[in-house]
Amino acid sequence: MATDMKIDYVELPAADFDAVQRFYEHVFGWTFEDFGPEYRAFSDGRLDGGFYQSAKVSSSEQGAALVIFYADDLEAVEQAVKASGGAIVKPIFSFPGGRRFQFTDPHGNELAVWSHT
Repeated sequence: MATDMKIDYVELPAADFDAVQRFYEHVFGWTFEDFGPEYRAFSDGRLDGGFYQSAKVSSSEQGAALVIFYADDLEAVEQAVKASGGAIVKPIFSFPGGRRFQFTDPHGNELAVWSHT
């Protein structure tokens, strides 16, 4: 059930749905539903979204919004990203309120993960 005035759905580009699905299943535990060659939906249990067929990438350098995950164990998620085919573009760094790192998924979309500690 949607909540009024709350982010409800996120879409990202991808050229290889199988590669991004394997990555997000392994690193974040997402589930997927295939809607054919142009779209694959995902759910993390709280937020739903999807990947649409495109060679373009979502990058903060190009002005795209940066999607940021929260994790209690930042180092474990960073290792899972590396082991699953992602690339670290900004290693763990401190900022007021916590620490985070930024990565690209197998398609090249840039995202981040942060933690209080």
